[in-house]
Amino acid sequence: MRSHENTLSVDWGNGSSQRLLVEEDNLGFTVAHTVVRAGTVSKLQYRNHLEACYCIRGSGAVESMDGSVRIDLFPGVLYALDKHDPHLLIASDHEGLELISVFNPPLRGDERHSLDESEFSSY
Repeated sequence: MRSHENTLSVDWGNGSSQRLLVEEDNLGFTVAHTVVRAGTVSKLQYRNHLEACYCIRGSGAVESMDGSVRIDLFPGVLYALDKHDPHLLIASDHEGLELISVFNPPLRGDERHSLDESEFSSY
């Protein structure tokens, strides 16, 4: 049993992420508390990790790169990216999003997005 009090805080451009469990914890996955700023659209892709996110506060959407799949986000909704999917993470204009994110394999903890309109940020 363990308690993780020393979290790593990462500003990833359109929000922040508190990395609660990371690779050095040797559990095989990462848990993060992710905050997405209101009114932002983030072009993201995880080429080396699978990700599942559970919305705990706020509203927005996650959308496939081609717009064919859109999942509205609000408290209680979970989405999973199981094919290294490039996607848009969209926070509502009137409120941000708070997500609990799980990554497999685990993150080192210091990864940051490089948001650019022309491409999807990945790590």
